[in-house]
Amino acid sequence: MESDNNSPANSGPTSKEWKLLEKLLGQAQAEQRKTRRWGIFFKSLTFIYLFALLFMMTGSRSGDAMAVAEPHVAVVDLNGVIMADSEASADLISRGLRDAFEAENAEAVLLRVNSPGGSPVQSNFVFNEIQRLRAEYPDKKLYAAITDMGASGAYYIAAAADQIYADPASIVGSIGVIMASFGVQEAAEKLGVERRVYTAGENKALLDPFSPVRESDREHVQTMLNEIHQQFIGAVKDGRGDRLKVEENPELFSGLFWTGERALELGLIDGLKSPGQVARDVAGLEEMVDYTVTRSPVDRFLKRFGTSIGNGIGQTLGLEGGAPTLR
Repeated sequence: MESDNNSPANSGPTSKEWKLLEKLLGQAQAEQRKTRRWGIFFKSLTFIYLFALLFMMTGSRSGDAMAVAEPHVAVVDLNGVIMADSEASADLISRGLRDAFEAENAEAVLLRVNSPGGSPVQSNFVFNEIQRLRAEYPDKKLYAAITDMGASGAYYIAAAADQIYADPASIVGSIGVIMASFGVQEAAEKLGVERRVYTAGENKALLDPFSPVRESDREHVQTMLNEIHQQFIGAVKDGRGDRLKVEENPELFSGLFWTGERALELGLIDGLKSPGQVARDVAGLEEMVDYTVTRSPVDRFLKRFGTSIGNGIGQTLGLEGGAPTLR
């Protein structure tokens, strides 16, 4: 019996089938190489990201303060609104000032001020720290140089310096306290909005914007603001002493602000000079080195993230509201 040469059992791969098989194997190898390259790329990217993150977390000071060997003026910036979580927080400013006073080759310290003020608590923290540092380093002078603005809480802090300087056009003063909010009771009634708030404690909803202001609430808040104002006035008098022209100018502590030129006449400042002129003409040094401490980008992100969550919770629980500010 003759065998069938065309039967499947005896047929082998044709040349076309071999070529197709080789092509498939080649494509598989190419895909493996591509996958391996992408794996290396993503691992390298992850390493670079972690390295950059570590670098951002470690870098927090402006300037190269630690490497300065020659005599210099140590500069610390007070810039922006004075708040606990800002670049002008008492913690960051105080750290910069401590580093500046402790630096062996820093012969004087310059606080460069450009701020509308802010928290009275944060301002008082820095004021007290400056007094402590001046007592610990009596031979090292601290000068405050106001640029665009040194008002309210910023002036509170500057008053602790040995001397204060400003530009003739600087805004100086505003020795007062403010606490602001809104009353929307009538608007809510017209819109048919019903306020539902539950408290334990008869004064817990003090200054609720959806409720009428009680006279007792107004008196309580005014008493508190007056106390903070007197603390502010006491600090300024303690720092400036007899240089203030209080008797001739009863409006000095009224919350008004003036130009640097007028502030000099009132005794709020000691001269009209820029920060550079203070370093050269008063401290007698050309070299200025920045000792300002700033938050790392990672820290700023975490602070902002945490603040947004806290604000959301506060609004949900009805805890939002104004606080006294020196602005």
